[in-house]
Amino acid sequence: MNTAPHATPLAWANGSDAPEKPSLDIGFMPLTDCASVVVAATQGFAQQHGLTLNLKRQASWAGMRDKLVSGELDAGHCLYGLIYAVHLGIGGSARRDMAVLMGLNQNAQAINLSPALQRKGVTSPEALAKLVHQSGAKLTFAQTFPTGTHAMWLYYWLASQGIHPLHDVASVVVPPAQMVAHVQAGRIDGFCVGEPWSAQAVAEGQGFTLATSQSIWPDHPEKVLGCARAFVERYPNSARALIKAILAASQFIEQSQENRRSTAHLLSGSAYLDTAVATIEPRLLGDYQDGLGNHWQDPHALRFHDQGRANQPYLSDGMWFMTQFRRWGLLREDPDYLAVANQVQQLALYRAAAAELGLPGDVSAMRSSLLIDGIRWDGSDPHGYARSFHLHAMTPAPSAHLAR
Repeated sequence: MNTAPHATPLAWANGSDAPEKPSLDIGFMPLTDCASVVVAATQGFAQQHGLTLNLKRQASWAGMRDKLVSGELDAGHCLYGLIYAVHLGIGGSARRDMAVLMGLNQNAQAINLSPALQRKGVTSPEALAKLVHQSGAKLTFAQTFPTGTHAMWLYYWLASQGIHPLHDVASVVVPPAQMVAHVQAGRIDGFCVGEPWSAQAVAEGQGFTLATSQSIWPDHPEKVLGCARAFVERYPNSARALIKAILAASQFIEQSQENRRSTAHLLSGSAYLDTAVATIEPRLLGDYQDGLGNHWQDPHALRFHDQGRANQPYLSDGMWFMTQFRRWGLLREDPDYLAVANQVQQLALYRAAAAELGLPGDVSAMRSSLLIDGIRWDGSDPHGYARSFHLHAMTPAPSAHLAR
């Protein structure tokens, strides 16, 4: 329990920009894309901004959710869809106002299939679709949280191949670090997960990578720095300092290939990913092998900063996840997409932090992207976009939009 004295709200109002709470408990999952949080906490970036970050490794996304909601964690390396689900009351816990402080990264998740499917020659999307539609038994795919990014990438990719993710296959939740063991035990036929666990499966001969998430949506939003909205309201200076520390760490990681390599070595430690550097480093550097003999340098590999484009909490990014919740029946009615995004995305706070570091900010709160199925997303018509897909799980609902 932190017992350090806090600056009073009056002191902050009188002009102090010191963090009101200088020691913060920050959750992370053992995934390569927690890198900027770990680097900020351990390489002096947090201290430069008046903070001490106490890193707390989590065993599951559900555990992360519960500790963010209870306040046991001040903030966390978090799934975009987890933050929005809790805010909307569909996250498996009590509804609570939540906040996205910044994006932590883009790209670098993957969909793998099992060795058993590989032996059957199911090594292409077409072969998978053929098997699914001809087989009597349903294949089982794992993702990491029901409303999380991995569920959404898996569902979107399967649907783009003509496979209904809720009807044609079974979906189960497995924590990221347990995916390879579940494949090895024959419990699942495939999974969508963040690195390094997809690369580890390939390295251990436990299947192959069929698709990367960046092949679904180049430069898609991935993990975020998330927290309860109460944290931002009570400790605005601490929230801004936290953004600045992680922004600086994000810049550092991308300054050179050597910095990326040193980050891979740091992450391999027992306190963080606790796995071999050789499993982490290649895909952190954009060097991909899929387990089928294909090798490439990915132009949309893991990005932590990209001149701020990976960090700005675009309203359209948050809105996209809500359109997919609606598409797959997780939301039975349409929220007021833009209003909810404006509540959750701490865009003004992020821009203030970036400006204090002298970083350029994107003046737009929206961005435009073309996804794998040829459908463009730009945030302009979320209601129509959610209804534009041939495969979905929407039930008829009143036309009125519900704001939260």
